[in-house]
Amino acid sequence: MRGRQISRRSVLKGSLMASVIGGTGSFFGPWKENHAWAQGAKPIKLGLTCDASGQYGNSGQDDFRGIKMAIDEFNAKGGVLGRQVSFITADTETTPATGSRVAERFITREDCTILIGALHSGVANAITQVASKYGVIYMNTNSSAPSEAGENCSRVKFVWDGNGTNFSKASVKNAVDSIGKNWMLLTNDYVWGHTTSAATKAQVEAAGGKIIDNLLVPQNTRDFTAYLLKIQQAKPDVVATAIGGDDIKALREQVAQLKLDGKPAWINNQQDWPDVWGAPDSLFGVFGTTWYHKLQLPGVADFVKKWQAANKDGPIPVPGNVSYNGYMSTRELLRAIERAGSTNNVKIIKEIENLKVSATDRMQHFDAYMDPVTHQMQQTIYLARRNAKPADNTDLFEIISWTEPKSAADDAAPGKCKLTPYEQVPTVDS
Repeated sequence: MRGRQISRRSVLKGSLMASVIGGTGSFFGPWKENHAWAQGAKPIKLGLTCDASGQYGNSGQDDFRGIKMAIDEFNAKGGVLGRQVSFITADTETTPATGSRVAERFITREDCTILIGALHSGVANAITQVASKYGVIYMNTNSSAPSEAGENCSRVKFVWDGNGTNFSKASVKNAVDSIGKNWMLLTNDYVWGHTTSAATKAQVEAAGGKIIDNLLVPQNTRDFTAYLLKIQQAKPDVVATAIGGDDIKALREQVAQLKLDGKPAWINNQQDWPDVWGAPDSLFGVFGTTWYHKLQLPGVADFVKKWQAANKDGPIPVPGNVSYNGYMSTRELLRAIERAGSTNNVKIIKEIENLKVSATDRMQHFDAYMDPVTHQMQQTIYLARRNAKPADNTDLFEIISWTEPKSAADDAAPGKCKLTPYEQVPTVDS
């Protein structure tokens, strides 16, 4: 594949585009394109691989809001390198096969030379395989399986969320020491759940605890009765969950109904804001996040106001970690293009690999940086619990700790990640 080059082609016209917009390609879900660009200049065109349905449909659309906000900010200032930024988006349906087809179409038919988005780690890995084949940069905004920056890493992919290992390192040892050594795992039966629970198990055992059982839960489970009965019978000190999306919302409601939210203790690896909003009464246990809209840090209040102005009619009134990751990844991508002075993929990749972001610019407690070996953003990891004294109806979290990047780092990832040499990456330029 060395020396292969992808250049921009014209946007699909005529009957093919009409059939897509008209719905004959309906397995791609909603299909939208933004045509705004500077007169006479070709846009830098992005393909947004955001779920709009399935287990992570709500989070996928919150991801989209953050991505679009960053694009709009750059376009309002004149674009990037004198060119406006356009985008096309389609529903990846929380399904790896659909994610793969969308990525292929975006690259080969729609002239997208950069892809952004994904929640489900299986979808993200499917997109990665397509992007790697063509050399197209892929910004994985919100997939948090440790495998994304480990065995499934790629020279063209950058991972922007904290992963299961990061959150486990921030929470597990303290819980073993202060709560108890007997743990059960409740795990979504796909790559994110498996790798996150494996990371938790390693941390528990390193701290002197033991895993007495790991209950695998199929995706799209809505009745957790059988699993909760097993937990009641086993009487663990702690239950650590790796359950996401609509599944975790259903689990939280049933745990609250059965009054199991006090004992055993619960460690819920990461709670995405779209999964929490609308059901605050069922929020329980300790959980991780990468950002919160009421952090008392420079820039947070202004960011919230800008986000609210850009999303006045949206279903969620404030930004959370998912929108934040979408925004930050897109902002840093476009900044990297400006620093590179080029849309050449390898030049952009090298800029992002050397990325360092101050705590103030990042709106977190510690400086952040891109790991050039794994392509995962190393950032502050927060632990939170339900806020018993909220300041308003959006103040659902009480942030109880923050861990600096080096202390939460996934130490196993560098040994698993093997990046393709630059000279073997196909050349791509917008």
